[in-house]
Amino acid sequence: MKRIVAAVAMALTLTACGTNSDPLADEPAASGAAGGSVTVGSANFPESQLLAEIYSQALEAKGVKVTRKFNIGAREVYLKALQDGSISLLPEYNGALLAALSPNGIPAGVSSSDTVLAELKKVLPSGTEVLAQSTAEDKDTLTVSADTAAKNNLKSIEDLKAVAPTLVAGGGPEFTERQQGLKGLKEVYGVEFKEYKPLDPGGPLTVNALKDGDIQVANLFSTDSSIVTNKFVTLADPKNLFTSQNVIPLIRSEANNATVTGALDAVSGKLTTENLTSYLAQVQVDKKDIAVVAKAFLSENGLG
Repeated sequence: MKRIVAAVAMALTLTACGTNSDPLADEPAASGAAGGSVTVGSANFPESQLLAEIYSQALEAKGVKVTRKFNIGAREVYLKALQDGSISLLPEYNGALLAALSPNGIPAGVSSSDTVLAELKKVLPSGTEVLAQSTAEDKDTLTVSADTAAKNNLKSIEDLKAVAPTLVAGGGPEFTERQQGLKGLKEVYGVEFKEYKPLDPGGPLTVNALKDGDIQVANLFSTDSSIVTNKFVTLADPKNLFTSQNVIPLIRSEANNATVTGALDAVSGKLTTENLTSYLAQVQVDKKDIAVVAKAFLSENGLG
């Protein structure tokens, strides 16, 4: 997931563990320690912070004492915090985490949720484990406007093959060179566009170009709030060209217990790409407080 990879390059210092715009950050929960004690961390972007707050409130509801240390920074920083015990739990993405922990890259043929999870379990740092992964993903997609989807009867990337030579695509400049980009689209799906416009990786240039009709196909991330607000259509990827990026809890083994596992597995069971996109839009577009949105997610999914 490019958003995460880009965060790694920003490499903040571990002192960021103590800063967070969320007023609940670093505040220990008032609940008792009947279910143990967990320090929940997050990366430095809204989706990670929202997921961390959902985890935190779900654990508190089961009597787990929670301390929040959100907005830590890039993966290389928060993984160090996990390993040294500064935090004991955080939301991760199976594909991005596997790539970060695999010195030789993700093995060939590993892209589906199940195969990525199996490989990930082989390379986890000592003393850590992952719990049940959700179906929610924040991954690369090919996304079109509702009009383009209707006009060309587009539901999946496979449907693009016949019409791609008449369409202009756009996204991050690196998409032209990536296997999980134009190269893979040609090899796996036989899709070749009329033109590709280098814009930005899932950013406002790409979104606006799709809205304005300057491009007809955009490389966006699956939980981008613009998909909801603009009623864009994300095309299915039946051949798993884009490596899975399922949201998954990563935890220190010493902090885990049956109560913790039960609470977090229940959250993963309710998280979907669609509802995560919707709740994230409430944070990014509607500017609602993360704690309020997390509480709504848990209540509306019977987990409050």
